[in-house]
Amino acid sequence: MIKHLVMFTLADTAEGKTKTENALIIKEKLEALKESIPVIRKMNVFVNGDNAPAGNHDIVLDSEFDTMDDVKAYAVHPEHVKVAEFIGKVRTGRAAIDYEF
Repeated sequence: MIKHLVMFTLADTAEGKTKTENALIIKEKLEALKESIPVIRKMNVFVNGDNAPAGNHDIVLDSEFDTMDDVKAYAVHPEHVKVAEFIGKVRTGRAAIDYEF
């Protein structure tokens, strides 16, 4: 199994929305991918609270896949690409790690 973790830092405002609004949109869009991308075994998205210390990331994606090939298939899946395009418009930072467990 592969754990795929991604953390995002968001702009205070982007696409006409606040950071909190965009975080909730991203959460909804990412969690919806479970229905359209069968290689996703598990996916949870967590939004950091408004009172989080400065410098913390705003969102974490915690997902699991059977193989690295599945992670790669997920990355190029058209539904994921659409979500990634939106995230690219509202994020200021990204950190990721993939590991076998």
